[in-house]
Formats: sequence, structure tokens, C-alpha cells
Amino acid sequence: MDGTVLVADDDRTIRTVLTQALTRAGCKVHATASLVTLMRWVEEGKGDLVISDVMMPDGNGLEALPRISELRPGMPVIVISAQNTIMTAIQAAEAEAYDYLPKPFDLPDLMKRAARALEQKRRAQVTPKEPAGELRDVGGDLPLVGRTPAMQALYRLVARVMNADLPVLIFGESGTGKSLIARAIHDFSDRRTLPFVVAQAADLQGAEGPSMLLAKARGGSLVFDEVGDYDDETQARIVRMLDALPDPAPRIMATTQIDLSGLMEAGKFRQDLFYRLGGVTLQVPALRERVEDIPLLADHFLARAERDGLGARRLSNEAKSLVRAYAWPGNVRQLENTIRRLVVTSPEEEITRSEVEFVLGNQPAIEPLRQGGEGEKLSAAIARHLRRYFDLHGGNLPAPGLYERILKEMEAPLIEIALDATGGNQARCADLLGINRNTLRKKITDLDIQVTRRRKLM
Repeated sequence: MDGTVLVADDDRTIRTVLTQALTRAGCKVHATASLVTLMRWVEEGKGDLVISDVMMPDGNGLEALPRISELRPGMPVIVISAQNTIMTAIQAAEAEAYDYLPKPFDLPDLMKRAARALEQKRRAQVTPKEPAGELRDVGGDLPLVGRTPAMQALYRLVARVMNADLPVLIFGESGTGKSLIARAIHDFSDRRTLPFVVAQAADLQGAEGPSMLLAKARGGSLVFDEVGDYDDETQARIVRMLDALPDPAPRIMATTQIDLSGLMEAGKFRQDLFYRLGGVTLQVPALRERVEDIPLLADHFLARAERDGLGARRLSNEAKSLVRAYAWPGNVRQLENTIRRLVVTSPEEEITRSEVEFVLGNQPAIEPLRQGGEGEKLSAAIARHLRRYFDLHGGNLPAPGLYERILKEMEAPLIEIALDATGGNQARCADLLGINRNTLRKKITDLDIQVTRRRKLM
């Protein structure tokens, strides 16, 4: 790696780690805790790459991006931030950041991105970009928060596709926030001032149904809600509608909790409709697949309840551990409803573990995600997921290092679920997995898995 990197972060540890890593890689490094100093270096013509935090003591790193682009056209900027929300990812994309990474970040991953940015700078293929337009502060209450890799990857993909003229298929279990993703794509896109229309199967009935929907959408966004539940006749109406879209045509999106590729293979979903809707597929992870985000979401819903006048409440440490350990079959929606119930029923400011146990013990059973076929093998599900992953790159290859990334994505949930099943007992978990206990401990550390000893809540 060759070049000069300007690092701006008010965390001394991060500055030290990045300086050491970049220097070992062959770069020159200038590091500062001040946004003013960073901008002075940029104005003086220093640096080939900027790595900057968002919240600095003397300013906002995102707000400085248009000025950096104006002073140094083509200067790549990698934004790092502890504000792990969809707004941060979208604002970084709107401000024309080269890349965005949440804190805590994976150092090897950041180094690879820095190397690509410097290589791009050397090739001098970057053209000057116009300053980004102002982003409206809408949807601030959306519970689209999360620091897990799955959510951060989703945020970055939303930021990339929001202004593309491609249909978007949003796949995820009930309660994961599919409709919120569709709304975010609309609200942060160039179509934000136009109508956002959500269509149910009943809205497509009759000869006038499709034309009325298009008249409502008026070039905005049209979302087919839970399209996997539509019957053959309704699917055919959508195909005919999409083949005769007016000008200006609305942005087409669809949500589904059923794997449409499995339905298509089973002959229950039209192939022509599947390919018309699946320009880009966004998979919203289930809450149990992003356990680290549960405390963030719980705090978000507690704050929302307080703003709604329901009173200030907080979870005790034991209650928070129990909330984090629960499987949440109803996902984010179930978590929100549970938190609001706890806020209303708790007599004290601190919500106790016993109160959480009582509420969770009275939760109704919720049907799990329906699959496209009966008895599907794990290998087949993985193959479908990987095909979608490759398809999302639009004919381009993913970044190098795919083998290790995929293994890490599969290994982490396996260990987390095994730990959950054994109540956090590492000896039992190692025996269950068939690996040495020291190996398990190393993997827990390397994968940043949180272990909590507990009795399982049945």
C-alpha cells in the first residue's frame, strides 16, 4: 500500500491503531483529533485518502465531505462512525463518501478498503462530483438501528439503490421491518416528494384496480405488500401492469416473508413476475440473527415510550440480559410491543427480570418464517442465499476474501445459537459442537460473541 492517509478521530486508541497499521502497510500517516486540523491539511494539498469519524469535538465529519470534494476533487473519504443507524449510512452515501464503516470496525476489512481507495486514487479515474444535495431529516423514529454486520450491509445497500431505477424485492420474516426499509428507500430518494403507495392483493382486483394504483402513485413509489401471498390471477394482473407502465413510471418495490424462488420452483409463483420484481433483493435479518442489536432497539423503544408520555423506564441488567437472550419470533415488532407493555405495567422506574419473565411467558406462539419447500436441506438454503449475494453485484465479482467472510458469517450464528442452547455453558457448547474448549474460547473472542450464563427461558 502506498500513499499518505489523513486520519481524524477523537479517540486516541483508534488513531494509534490506524497509524500503526497503515504505517506497517507502507503508508505515511497524519493523525489528528480535530476536524479543523484535518481541513487545513486538505486545503494544503496533503493526503491521498481521508479516514474520518463523524462526531468530532469541533465539527461533523459528514458535513465536511462536500468541502473536501470541492477542495480536492477525487479525494476518497472513508467514514467511520459509532452512530450505527441507517441515517448515517444514507448520509454518507448522499455526501459522496467513498465508503462507510460502523464502529467497532474490523481492522483488516478497513485496511482492504483503504488499499482499494488508494489504488483508485492512483488510477486517477475518479471524476469531480457535484456537492451532495441536502438530505431531509425524515423517518428519525424508524427503529432501523444496528451495529451488526448484517444490518450495516443492509444500510449500505439501501443507500446505493435508493435512486436506482431498479425494482426492489425486500425479503424477511414478519416483524423485521420490511415496510420500513421500503419507506426509507422512498423517503431518502429523489422521489421523496411524490406519493408512496402500498398495495394489497385486494387493491388489484377488478379491471380498474391496477389503473387506480398507478394514478395514486403518480411516478412515486408503488409497493406490493407480501406479494408471496398473491394468487395466480393477481400475479398475472401485476405482470400486465408492469408491462404497460405509464410515463413517468413509479418505483416498483415488493415485500415478502416467503422465499419467492422456492415458490417459483414449486410452481406457485410466476417466473415472469419473479424476474420483474427482483431487480435488487434486500434481505432483512431476523432479530435472533443480530442479537447485539437487541439492547440498542430496547433502549430506542424505551426512549420512544418516554417521548409518548408513558413514563421514564429502564431495564435492570438482569432484565436486559433476559431480553437479549429471548428468541423474538415476532422480531422487532414483538420487541417494541413487549417494551411498551413493560413500560405501562412496571410500577417502578427500573424494570426487573421477573417482570420481563412474566410478560415473555405470556407471549402467544408466532408462526415461523414459511419456506418455499418442505424439508429443505441447509446446503440448499445456503446455495440460494449465495446466489442472491452474487446477483446483487450485477455481474461484477464480490471483493476478494469471500471464502473467509462467508465462513465467518456461518460460524458466528452457529456458535451463538449453540451457546444459547447450552445456557452459555462453554464446556457443554464445545462438546455439542465437537471442538476443543480452547478453540471455542478463541472463536468467541475472534468473532466478538457475547456469552451470558443463564437458565434458558422456556
